[in-house]
Amino acid sequence: MEKTIIINIGNTIIHIEESAYELLKAYLNEVKQYFANHADDLEIVTDIENRIAELLTEQLEEQKKQVVDSANVNSVIAQMGKVQDFDTVEEGEEEPVINNNYQYQYTEKKLYRDMDDRVVAGVCAGIAHYVNADPKWIRLATLLISFAGGFGLLVYAILWIIMPKAKSRIERMEMKGEPANLQGFQKNLDEELQAVKERLGEVNKHAQPIFARLGNFIGEFFEWLGRFISGTGKVIFKVIAGFIVVFGVLFLITLIIGTAAFQGFWDASIYEYFPFSIINEGNRGAILFGAFIVCFVPILALVLFSIRVAFNRQAINKTLSFALLIIWLAGVAITGYQAAKISSEFKQHAELTQTTDLKAHPVYTINIDKSKYFSKEDSVAYHIDANNRHQIVVDDFEDGPFVSPNHIRIDINKSETGITRLTQKYESQGKTFQSALQNAQNISYNYVMKDSELIFSPRFQLRKGTIWRNQEVRLNLEIPVGTKVILKEDSYRYVNNYGTWDCGEKEGDKNDYTSWIMTEDGLKCIAQLKEEALKKQKLKGELFDLELLKKSKPTDTIYQDSVSNRIREVKEELGIATE
Repeated sequence: MEKTIIINIGNTIIHIEESAYELLKAYLNEVKQYFANHADDLEIVTDIENRIAELLTEQLEEQKKQVVDSANVNSVIAQMGKVQDFDTVEEGEEEPVINNNYQYQYTEKKLYRDMDDRVVAGVCAGIAHYVNADPKWIRLATLLISFAGGFGLLVYAILWIIMPKAKSRIERMEMKGEPANLQGFQKNLDEELQAVKERLGEVNKHAQPIFARLGNFIGEFFEWLGRFISGTGKVIFKVIAGFIVVFGVLFLITLIIGTAAFQGFWDASIYEYFPFSIINEGNRGAILFGAFIVCFVPILALVLFSIRVAFNRQAINKTLSFALLIIWLAGVAITGYQAAKISSEFKQHAELTQTTDLKAHPVYTINIDKSKYFSKEDSVAYHIDANNRHQIVVDDFEDGPFVSPNHIRIDINKSETGITRLTQKYESQGKTFQSALQNAQNISYNYVMKDSELIFSPRFQLRKGTIWRNQEVRLNLEIPVGTKVILKEDSYRYVNNYGTWDCGEKEGDKNDYTSWIMTEDGLKCIAQLKEEALKKQKLKGELFDLELLKKSKPTDTIYQDSVSNRIREVKEELGIATE
């Protein structure tokens, strides 16, 4: 008994005798060698292997046996054809000449969608192959039927769904009725190559005039541009250069004056504004000098270049140009170093907490006092008399792009101990923890308690000589449950997490305050609590009426279901468990 081998061909497991395997192996090697020079040789050989596996499987099923022998392999080779059936390509020929001894045969066609010749989904092209017609006539018929009543579109959609795509080479060959043998594969490949050549020829045919016109346009454009630059454009460039010279000189003068102002020759108050307020007094000169050079040198170079363009005079030589470059690089280095030095002073974070127990009251009023507090030096500078109580300075300065962030934030929470307590938290940053803590200690903040009224200042102050290092003040007011709080009109901007604008006694209420009460769930608006209580009372009344209605018509099933559904909804809103 001959030895049997198990092989995998075309993803199909086949038992084959050793002699038959050697015969099949030699045949496949010839096929691979023949198609090796083609770009898609792997796809072709794979399709051939799939076809061979299909034929061998069919023979095994017909003969009702499990092992392929040499007779089966020879039968498959006879159906597929041999490589020797093709003559070699003669010199100067582009396509192979098929041996006349091997007649080309057509097989039964199968219906596929032609994805290579599709307009929409390839349905019409696939039908054209199946009925051996020109695709354009099938498409025309489809359009006519569609315009006649839309029936064509429905048929097209159905065929789109049920017709498979011709994805593989074998499926494309079956669509055209070409035999799935070597001759068929060769013919299909030749047709594809010819189609590619024709498409490339069409592309070149249409592309050459386009490229020629584009080349002519580009040449004419640059020719016109050259004439423009040498004529009218030259005058325009000189005018533009003149404007650059004038405005550049004005900018340089402004830059010099501004630098002098920053340096304090005329006004040093600029350093009170953000972000200049973050610069240490010792670093101001260096960073100002570096920034001045970084801005001044490029503008100066642009002005000198514009002078050359406008007046045909060389205003700067190579030595001076090189010197300006060195100066500018030095300015960049100085500015970068100082910026890094300042940023290092924000590395560490520290906070300071101060807690004060307040006198208990059933009602507290939160108010914001915009009166500005001054030190003794500031009072003298602004001629403020401490004994004149009618002389009050009000801080009306709102937020802006150059205002140092110094607002306070107030949280109102439930007291867990039943004691009214105010916690002041001062936070800041610094180069070290010690410096950050010192910056926090330099925060000055004031609040006043008059009976049950807490009057907070809207902003904190920094003691003289303190640089802004992201200082913050956060206040936490803890009050017992049941304590009422009245928030004055301006306080909502500083109190966290409460929609004070939604809290009013009634629609259109124009009071300058809102009333709140501390509950187990936090601070609640009294007006909203009243509305909720009134709503709950109405729901209870509705529930009582619904239960009476339910008892009044016990036999009406539809009515009972409607009432029961509403009762369930009302109970859910009231938080009552439903049965």
